[in-house]
Amino acid sequence: MAMEVETETATKAFEMIDIPDRAKKPRDSGLTMVLDKGLGYNAASDLMECAGEYIDVIKLGWGTPRICPEEAVKKKIRLYREHGIIVSNGGTLFEIAYLKRKVDEFFGYARRIGINGIEISDGSIEIGMDERTEMIEKAKRIGFEVFSEVGKKNPSEDAKFTVEERIHEAKNDLKAGADKVIMEARESGKGIGIFDGVGGIREDMAERLVKGIGIEDILFEAPIKSQQVYLILEFGIDVSLGNISPADVIPLETLRRGLRGDTLGRV
Repeated sequence: MAMEVETETATKAFEMIDIPDRAKKPRDSGLTMVLDKGLGYNAASDLMECAGEYIDVIKLGWGTPRICPEEAVKKKIRLYREHGIIVSNGGTLFEIAYLKRKVDEFFGYARRIGINGIEISDGSIEIGMDERTEMIEKAKRIGFEVFSEVGKKNPSEDAKFTVEERIHEAKNDLKAGADKVIMEARESGKGIGIFDGVGGIREDMAERLVKGIGIEDILFEAPIKSQQVYLILEFGIDVSLGNISPADVIPLETLRRGLRGDTLGRV
């Protein structure tokens, strides 16, 4: 997974404490995808100062860029990319572009304003497998990192989506060129995909997905701490996790490094 800039690592506090190593950016595994729900530039700058080296992808959530000034969005994208971060659209905005038959325009505009990652999803709509393949291939030809999302945003619809169907769709997307397959969980992390209605893990489902697809190709949306703990302990510190809030980037990294009681001595 290529990125333009590799950030320098500053001396850390308390370096006499040994912690597990993590690959430097650009990473192919252990990705942290952050959900930007409309951060202002100053907040984004503060996030980069404290946590930029631990963030691999930032998703401009849902359709938030559509109601923000273009120059403000472009300025924030430049900041993120200066820190070696892939900047992606939210899947909802892509789905709206698809419904309005403006996918080509959408890709072109995203490229012009500096977005270098594209999320292709059909969480709220229906897109046929052939069309999905075609759009992944097109996005790759343009030069985007491509994240395809598997799952439905409506819990009743997602419940009809079998594990075998998820594996089949994921493998098809990867064959088409997707760099990672995102397992849908929404911002809530409840009642969708591998999470039950209260955010607990459907362990058998998670294990079957990893066995059928491969842990290296999956990015689990996991916004809740208990979910992050389970996935790290079950699949290792280099499991890729998404829909992480800006405030939770450092806490998540401490989970990966055994610097919280939940993973102390266990990673």
